[in-house]
Amino acid sequence: MYLYPTSGAGACVCDVDLAMALDSWLTKVRSAIASPRTPPSNKAPHVGILAFEVASLMSKLLHIWRALGDAALARLRHDLINLDGVRKVVSDHDAVLLGLASAELADALRLASRSVAALAARCADPSLREFADAFAEFADTGRDPHRWVATWKEMDTRAHKMEKQVAATTALRRAMEELADAEHGLRKLLQSGGAGCHRRSLSASKISVAAEQQQLIFAKKQEVKHLKQTSLWACTVDAVVSSLARAAFTILARIKFVFGAGHDHRPTPLHRSLTLSSAVHPSADTQSPPPLSRKSMSMEEALFMKRRGFLEYSSAALVPPPGTLGAAALAPRYAGLIISIERMARSPRLVGPEERDELYGMLTASVRAQLRARLRGAVAEADTGLAGQWRAALSGILEWLAPMAHATVRWQAERSLEQRKTTTETAGAGRGGVLLLQTLQLADRGKVEAAVAELLVGLNYIWRFEKEMSCRALFAMHAVTGAGAGGEVELAASGNGTVIP
Repeated sequence: MYLYPTSGAGACVCDVDLAMALDSWLTKVRSAIASPRTPPSNKAPHVGILAFEVASLMSKLLHIWRALGDAALARLRHDLINLDGVRKVVSDHDAVLLGLASAELADALRLASRSVAALAARCADPSLREFADAFAEFADTGRDPHRWVATWKEMDTRAHKMEKQVAATTALRRAMEELADAEHGLRKLLQSGGAGCHRRSLSASKISVAAEQQQLIFAKKQEVKHLKQTSLWACTVDAVVSSLARAAFTILARIKFVFGAGHDHRPTPLHRSLTLSSAVHPSADTQSPPPLSRKSMSMEEALFMKRRGFLEYSSAALVPPPGTLGAAALAPRYAGLIISIERMARSPRLVGPEERDELYGMLTASVRAQLRARLRGAVAEADTGLAGQWRAALSGILEWLAPMAHATVRWQAERSLEQRKTTTETAGAGRGGVLLLQTLQLADRGKVEAAVAELLVGLNYIWRFEKEMSCRALFAMHAVTGAGAGGEVELAASGNGTVIP
């Protein structure tokens, strides 16, 4: 029996039967694409589509918690605050630098707590709906009537659970995007088949592709269904807020224990409240209160930290004071300038007029004035020894200044990611990334500009030295070969080659 008769009434009947069968199959495919609506439920509201926002929030809290671990604090105490650049242009006092680190962690927690409070408004539990007031009271007085401050072991267990929930929710988002793409692809394929009786124009190969696509969609829907059940999507709002509230309270208690809080609301130096050794084996002659233990973190212990205005001070402490690059909104500009100088210093011979003009255009008026004053007068002759000294000087300055420039760029990028509210893990305050104190935001403007001017003077001399050495070598080569290009070489060697027009 032939599927497609070539003539007569039988051909028309088979065409109609084929069209009807194809219409029926396409209808089933479209029904498979459409996601069934979830029937209404009288149970507590679930997180649902808010799962992705909650995952981002949960990830932020987890990163702050990790930044308060012993290893991270030891790195802060012994490495970060002792960076040469930080000491030269930000502050040379441990208490100031540790206070900045404490303020940034506390401010990151303050911002996260706002999101928790917004989510708490959806809760059925009255105590959870009062999270904002309870958190503010705990920050000011240390009172924890709901016992939301957990022990280290409890928080560690909670953190592992939260990490799994964040991972599952991230996987859910990816699976939902893949499902949407697959459904869109199938729709386009079906639309290309025409309408009515002409659906038979959908070739056998396209039908096969559509069937495979339908199977993919079915498998992806099963994956999405499973991930919804194992991720934050299926959790109740009350359960999620309860977990976030306990994490926020525990993290704040940890911050206040680790850094302390003085009578003027300012965090005290880290070495007075926690060191890597005293965290486990406190010395007998320690005058300060005992550090936060991994075994207990109770409300009673937190009461010793009760100081009003802790979070308010933390937020204010991060505002760049007058005289800093951050106060003048120049930190990103100077970061780009320093990175450009670093690149040119590696290969000064390859720096052309366009690059020099671009670099000059990046300078502020104050740096231009310093540079003109430094370059005014007689130009030193090319000297190998002096060139070596300038190279060493440039290397020494860039060794401590360039890391701050790169840190500034990363710090800005991290906050741009945060503003886009991605669910991926971002760095930054409390995220194992760059701290504010490592950047040029709080750097003394005068000191940075003096260092930049010194770099430019040195780069100018090295550039002229390299050019003159090249011209001498070229002149010597022409002299040996007897070439008649001496006039051109002499003209090239006579240029002053300064960076500044």
